[in-house]
Amino acid sequence: MRLLKTFWKRLKTPSKAAVGVVLFMGFIGGLLFWGAFNTGMEATNSEAFCGGCHAPIVAEIQETIHYSNRSGVRAICSDCHVPHNWTDKIIRKVQASKELYAEFVLDSIGTEDKFKARRAHLAEREWARLKNNDSLECRNCHQFEYMDFSEQGPRSANLHSTALASGEKTCVDCHKGIAHKLPDMHGVEGWQ
Repeated sequence: MRLLKTFWKRLKTPSKAAVGVVLFMGFIGGLLFWGAFNTGMEATNSEAFCGGCHAPIVAEIQETIHYSNRSGVRAICSDCHVPHNWTDKIIRKVQASKELYAEFVLDSIGTEDKFKARRAHLAEREWARLKNNDSLECRNCHQFEYMDFSEQGPRSANLHSTALASGEKTCVDCHKGIAHKLPDMHGVEGWQ
């Protein structure tokens, strides 16, 4: 009984050294957690990770201006499909966990045929996400305020300066298929 009483007394009044050790261990633990968490986040933003399930899409991107261009600026999957702002990125990663479940547990796009069968659905879902966030990922690189309309064709300059400027449309309304081949949308309700 006396031993238990002494033990509780020590817990109630820890030494400064014990408090320091606990705080130091908590700090180191926090650093290790943050480092592992951030490393995991960055690993899931790599082309290699995305290509594990979306190999046909990654191959398509290699034929677009987003992959190879005169300026040498290259976009990878996460540039267009993962927000750059940390809070938005975390929200998107939580949403993407559902996609990982569909791939690894349900094997919904594990073969080329399965992928082709679901491609229209996946594209529509991604277009809706981009429409709802006002093409946030596009705007991380393509900032409307800095567009030089004199360098654009007349049609583009007109649409950018009216529909895009007014908020009536967002990037994905006109630029579907800019980095991917459009899926076969025949038979999809509402598709023109």
